[in-house]
Amino acid sequence: MSPNLKKQCRQTLTTDVLSNLPENVIDDILMCLPFQDAVRTSILSKKWRYIWCRLPKLTLDETLWTTQKDLRSLNIYFTKIIFNIFTFHSGPITTFTLCIPHSGMCTKIDNLIYFLFRNGIEYLCRKSYKLPSSFFTCLHLKHLTLEGCLILPPPSFKGFDKLTSLELRGVKISSELLESLISGCPLLEHLALKISYTLRSVIEINAPILKSFDFDGNIRSICLKPIPLLEKLSLAHWGWYDWANKFCITKFFESFSALQHLHLSNIITLKVDNSVVVAPESHEVEGFSDVTFNHLMEIKLEGIIGKNPQMQLIKLLLAKSPVLVRMKIESWLSVNSASDSSSEKTKNLQESKLLAEISKFQRASPKAEVIVKSLLV
Repeated sequence: MSPNLKKQCRQTLTTDVLSNLPENVIDDILMCLPFQDAVRTSILSKKWRYIWCRLPKLTLDETLWTTQKDLRSLNIYFTKIIFNIFTFHSGPITTFTLCIPHSGMCTKIDNLIYFLFRNGIEYLCRKSYKLPSSFFTCLHLKHLTLEGCLILPPPSFKGFDKLTSLELRGVKISSELLESLISGCPLLEHLALKISYTLRSVIEINAPILKSFDFDGNIRSICLKPIPLLEKLSLAHWGWYDWANKFCITKFFESFSALQHLHLSNIITLKVDNSVVVAPESHEVEGFSDVTFNHLMEIKLEGIIGKNPQMQLIKLLLAKSPVLVRMKIESWLSVNSASDSSSEKTKNLQESKLLAEISKFQRASPKAEVIVKSLLV
């Protein structure tokens, strides 16, 4: 090997390209790694020893407890992790995700939440845990995701006045507390509720500047207060397929003049400001000149089986949506003890029948595309 080539090799080996990247790029790389791997970079060199300590986003999830041995020593393991975070981490923690297999370490987690509160936490994702009272002192939270948690705020709690995004999945909370939590977030723009158990009471959603609302769960009815800025709306009910209940679809949409994307599936009852009235009959649809969905571009309807209220809903949406681009319809078809070829023939027949019926409806948007797909159930 020539002297020049040896010199080039030595220069290549001593150049630490990764360490010379901008700090924000290095932080982005480490935040994409599992927490353990991010911490392990501290052994690379003196320069890397404390880089993980400045990360604003920390995730303690299932990747930390991958073996039965880890689960058996979870208490010790978790204590060690928390100690290292408390000891070495510097700077703000804006985003934190915590998921543990069981909630037998409440005191330690309480201390962790208090630590996050003192470090300016803005985004918190928490799974499977009874929330401590200290959690409700994190008043500077901007984004909150909770899954499988018991939510029982203290009487003094008035809400998160800086929260803009709230997602609750399978949480345990009463109807009254859920309403109070939502109304106590005056800056709320994005709300997602996935409730896996039946709430018998009427849930009132009072969030005047909400831009997106996604609901999926078992509930008797929803009362939506006027939401003039709402752009995305998704409403679904698990295991309930009764479209026979009557509601005033026109009055319902009057509250959502900015709506752009709509997804409806298995709706039971829609309440608008404590009123429930009848869905439009076929001869009435053309008369709703005061109802126009000027911004509605995409619509998805699931669970369509051709009942009259469903067809009138489709007719209304097509007739009053001048900028509509696409309407996707999923038709549910029950086929018992039929061969594959017979099921496919029946499915195609139903799709053709629905399309033929819908093709008769007036469309305010000449570019509106209607797609019908039948699903066997």
